[in-house]
Amino acid sequence: METLKDFVDKKAVADVLEQIAAFLELRGENPFRIRAFRTAARAIGSFPGDLRQGLEDGSLASAKGVGPATLQIAAELINTGRAGLLEELREQIPPGLVEMLAISGLGVAKIRQIHDVLGIDSLPDLEAAALDGRLARLPRFGQKTSENILKSIAFLRQASTYRLSHHAAEEAEGLRLALARLPGVTTAFVAGDVRRRVEVVRDLILVLVAEVSPAELFKRLSQFPGVHEFAGQDERRLTLRFAGGASAQIVVTTPVNVGAVLVQATGSEGHLAEVAAQASASGYSLTGAALWRGSEFVATPDEASLYGALRLPFIPPELREGTGEVAAARTGRLPRLLEPGDLRGFLHCHTNYSDGSSTVEELALACRAAGYQYVGITDHSQAAAYAGGLTGDDLLRQADEVDEVNGRLEGIRVLKGVEADILADGRVDFDEQVLGRLDFVIASIHSRFNMSPPEMTARMLAAMDNPFLTIIGHPTGRLLLSRDPYGVDLDAIIEKAAASGVALEINADPRRLDLDWRVLPRVKAGGAMISIGADAHSLAGIGNVAYGVGMARKGWLGPDDLLNARSADDFVAWARRRR
Repeated sequence: METLKDFVDKKAVADVLEQIAAFLELRGENPFRIRAFRTAARAIGSFPGDLRQGLEDGSLASAKGVGPATLQIAAELINTGRAGLLEELREQIPPGLVEMLAISGLGVAKIRQIHDVLGIDSLPDLEAAALDGRLARLPRFGQKTSENILKSIAFLRQASTYRLSHHAAEEAEGLRLALARLPGVTTAFVAGDVRRRVEVVRDLILVLVAEVSPAELFKRLSQFPGVHEFAGQDERRLTLRFAGGASAQIVVTTPVNVGAVLVQATGSEGHLAEVAAQASASGYSLTGAALWRGSEFVATPDEASLYGALRLPFIPPELREGTGEVAAARTGRLPRLLEPGDLRGFLHCHTNYSDGSSTVEELALACRAAGYQYVGITDHSQAAAYAGGLTGDDLLRQADEVDEVNGRLEGIRVLKGVEADILADGRVDFDEQVLGRLDFVIASIHSRFNMSPPEMTARMLAAMDNPFLTIIGHPTGRLLLSRDPYGVDLDAIIEKAAASGVALEINADPRRLDLDWRVLPRVKAGGAMISIGADAHSLAGIGNVAYGVGMARKGWLGPDDLLNARSADDFVAWARRRR
């Protein structure tokens, strides 16, 4: 089970570096030092290969974003499982204060105020103070802030039972590779929410095709390295729980019934209900994870054979959400879904000019190697000082570098852009003279998330009046398992985007995946254009696009719906037609 172990190790080291950054923030340390720890956490979390080997061969030390101080802590963790600096900080600052940083609307200043005035250093104590009115009586708080904190605490508790899609996918794939090597297993599949590319995942589900009986295989699974306990659910399913706390449901099938079992294990409940209704209408039944015609068992060696027996084409896993996909398949209305190769442009990435870890040229070369024809650089604007936001002069220097890189490289075109903050009054950071020098502009909200829905909607609508704006970045501001979307009238935003020619982004950072896939059919029907932005802060962030493609596919989108499926010339022309 080495692959899963390696992943958990990387995540554990990244988590420790993030915790250290949070403690340093609460202690009022230098912002550059805090940023260095967060940059290193991203770099190590996405480091390719084994951390121990990287430490030994020097590749970890040379990784972008990993400096001497953070490398020393990573080495200590890899070799001893401990981090002396973290232990020292925990003695100085109650860990509960760090947990409070995850609460929407609570910054460092307010957390210090809560601790200093009320003596609160844990989430349960914070909840009690919000309920009994002590929190609302603090200066700069009030009843509304207290209510929002209670909602955020409840949200965090609910989120603790789920994991982000990229964590779940890598964990499931590591487990799949390990299980596939078990004697008697011919093939192993990842199923469930992970296969449907759901944005947050509660349970891992894997299907094993076996040449031995389930009872024999279960015996071998009980002796699997790292298994803490296992519980059989029936004669073909069991749940494995690992020492690290992870769990997975394992479903065993024979080769002749793979299709029916894999469809059932992939789900969702809504899709399975639609399939069952279609089976009944076609003279079949789905019973006991098998297809029957009367009392006769029907072999389904793959999913296509099951759908085919029901007079349906293959339905992609991303669409299996019970939203009418079976009816669309039956009547020939399934769309041609977006494929990764359809995207010509790589958008929304940050360089070392702001809070990214790579240079313009490094990103260009990596995007060319990944098959893109152009890359749009979008570092933060000056209002985002916390992220090293660029001034107008910084953008000029970067533009000169982009010209120089474009003059040397073939097979890739670098576009000049920016991720400009949408300010509280709806203005886009930078004046028109600065924005006019760029090929395109992404505008995003990074502050004042607690504005009322009418205020937030007006703020975004005002930004869309700016003729230099090309794309609204992460339009609802959600952070999965961390922060709810801010209140905004999406129907009004979609209508304005369609009328003004502004695209709405699917932010492919797996912590965001914003816009939500459930909204995308409304965006398409409303006539607004959509883009996929990686929000990459390192070369590893190029891989984020796969998660954005997954959201687009779940939203029934094809290449004609995506702005960056166009050529570079067409993309720039589309951006400039508003000016």
